[in-house]
Formats: sequence, structure tokens, C-alpha cells
Amino acid sequence: MPSGASDLPTAAATARGDDSPAAATLRIGPQTPHLYAPDAVRPLRAKEVFLKADTLVELHTHPWPQLTYSTRGVIRLSTQDGSYIVPPSRALWVPADMPHSITLIEDAELRTVYLHTWLGPAWEKCEVLEISPLLRALMLSLDTTPDGLQPADPHAAQRERWIAPLLVDELERATQIRIDVPLPADKRLRHLCEALLRNPANRETLTERAKAIGASERTVARLFRDQLGMSWQQWRQQAVLAHALPLLARGMAVSQVAAASGYATDSAFCAMFKAATGQSPTSFQHKRKS
Repeated sequence: MPSGASDLPTAAATARGDDSPAAATLRIGPQTPHLYAPDAVRPLRAKEVFLKADTLVELHTHPWPQLTYSTRGVIRLSTQDGSYIVPPSRALWVPADMPHSITLIEDAELRTVYLHTWLGPAWEKCEVLEISPLLRALMLSLDTTPDGLQPADPHAAQRERWIAPLLVDELERATQIRIDVPLPADKRLRHLCEALLRNPANRETLTERAKAIGASERTVARLFRDQLGMSWQQWRQQAVLAHALPLLARGMAVSQVAAASGYATDSAFCAMFKAATGQSPTSFQHKRKS
């Protein structure tokens, strides 16, 4: 069943303005997922595509879950409820039938593994996962030939059936990591969140931000817990990461990124960044090749 595409931007993208037509130099439709549809004979299908920085793969969906990661380059996957930053050390689980778009923060080798609907974990929302060496090896071992062509590996179907249970077991063992920016349904809280996404360098306190939307700090803190499952401080950290990673990928100095993200010192920014991603900010300063 082919995926459907939509020109509607995601809610998170609208809030930040970074997935708009003006922000992306190239908008493309979904990259032929129907040519890699998993089934009972081939329960795992892998697809590999190289995409340039600032490309937007438009909103689309398909009736099977997927595991998305890049062997090189940082990407951002957006849904109607938020967005997820995916560096090469992470993979993102996307449930079946969930509309999503992908923005290339930098040049990336994007690899997607599609799983038969009865095969994967029963996760109902996106999950950012730490990639173990075994999980990476399993994903890279899958044949990436589309339907209609002879697989590069003549034993591809048999190998996929053998690999499937081990890959799913490794998925379920993987550490889940928060590198997402969820958006709330409550209109007042959404207004507060969107204001910070537009200007992450603004150092207003939660009390000041709550007053601007006509609520108390206590009420806003409760709304963050009830609607987003995290504290204000945790959500702000995720928003800062979503803002900082594209700047780093474009080669901006760490000191400038720290200031643009609302941090008074480089050291505080670097400590937060490493705790959240497991890597230093400089490891994301990939030099683009002309």
C-alpha cells in the first residue's frame, strides 16, 4: 500500500517555522516506501537513501512501523505532537499509521527499517533509542533492494526471517532516550511553549512566563506534568537541543550556540548537552563537503 503525502506542516514545525517551505531548500515526497513493504515472507525491509541538508520529506504515513536512523548526519523527524532529534548514535521508532515528516539538518545517509505489523514492539508512540553495536550491525546487514529488482543478496528473504526476532529483541532491550519536543493540547501552555521555541535565548523564569499567559507558576508546572509527562526544566532542555543541534551542524561556534540557547556559560551548556546526548557539542559540528 503506497504512502500518502500531505502539504500540511506538523504542529511542531509550525511553532518553530523550521519545516516551512521557505526553510527547506528542497521539498520531496516520501521516498517510495511502497517498494519496501514488509510481509510474512520478508518481515523486515531496509531502505537506504542519501539526502542533502535542508531537504524536507513531506508529511506521510504507511501501515507498518519503522525504525529510522542515519549512518551519517543529524535529522529531525516531526509528528503532529512534536519533533524528535536523531543523531547517528540514536534510532527512532515510529508506530504504524503515524503521520510524520523528516527534515535533514545536514547531509545524511538515511536508513529506514520497515517491520511487519505483527513483528515489532507494541509501542504506541515514537521512541528514541540508543543504538547498540549489535542493533547497528543487524540493521546494516539487511538488503536494501526495492521491489521489482533482483536483491543484491539472493538469500535476502531467508536472512530477514532469521534476523527479525533478534532485531526485535535488541529493540526491546535498547535504552530509551528523551530527545523530543512534545507540544501540549492546552492552549495557554502551548502559547508558552511556542514562545520559547521562537526565542530559546529568552531567560525569563517560569513565573514570568506563566504570568504572561494569565496563570500561576504552580498551574503551569502541573500542566507540564499532566500534559507532557515532564517538568518545565526537562521540556526546556529538549527545546534547547532542538534549537542547538542544527546550529552546531552548520558549524556555528559552541560559545555562540550556548548564547543563542540562553546559557550564560559555555561550560553549563556543554554539561547539559553531553548529559542529554552522550556526546559533546563539538562532535556534532560536522564540516560540510562542497
